Amino acid sequence: MVAEAEAAPVDGWDFSWFEGRATEERPSWGYARAMGERMGRASAALDVQTGGGEVLDSVPVLPRLVAATEAWPPNVARATARLGPRGVVVVAAGQDDPLPFADGAFDLVVSRHPVRAHWAEAARVLRPGGTYFSQEVGPASAFEVVEYFLGPQPERVRKARDPRAARRAAEAAGLDVVDLRSERLRMEFHDVGAVVHFLRKVVWMVPGFTVERYRDRLRELHEDIRRDGPFVAHSSRFLIEARRPGGR
Repeated sequence: MVAEAEAAPVDGWDFSWFEGRATEERPSWGYARAMGERMGRASAALDVQTGGGEVLDSVPVLPRLVAATEAWPPNVARATARLGPRGVVVVAAGQDDPLPFADGAFDLVVSRHPVRAHWAEAARVLRPGGTYFSQEVGPASAFEVVEYFLGPQPERVRKARDPRAARRAAEAAGLDVVDLRSERLRMEFHDVGAVVHFLRKVVWMVPGFTVERYRDRLRELHEDIRRDGPFVAHSSRFLIEARRPGGR
């Protein structure tokens, strides 16, 4: 199981490899559907940190003008191949770089699970009356997994990515927050290979993770799952929608 997980590709945000091996509840607000509805009303939209373009590609009808940014070169190539045929321009841009677009270029900016939201830049590229719509990872997400390998984390680490801090940052950038919701959601890992693949794919959970480095702990986890059933964790998600004042 471990060897299979080590060999599996981890580029993009396709999680189909986990089918039958891990499950995660989805937030009640249905981000992809809600984002698609907003796309249907937009004339120019930007997807920030698009990954491999999987979520954007799920939108049935795209606006006339759509762009996407991504930082990791393998994902830039993957997103370009996936989204190019649909007329989406994919631009390589670091997560902390200024967005390479003119002021007020978009009436909709979206982002699913950004590493960090760049609020000032999102506000800059939005037209007056435009909307920022994002689902983000919340505090202490999947920390049962993190702490299994790293031990108890400091309170400041557990409280990072607080949705209330996102509200303050959005408002400081001049945006009006019109919706903010958060949920904790059950995750189940049915075998140790699923945990290995998860940590290889979401590399910031246990920095520097390798099978060799954590082989003894993985063996213990394997025995725990065989004896007690799935390893249970809880992801944390929040939805934030903000608007730039002005417009009609």
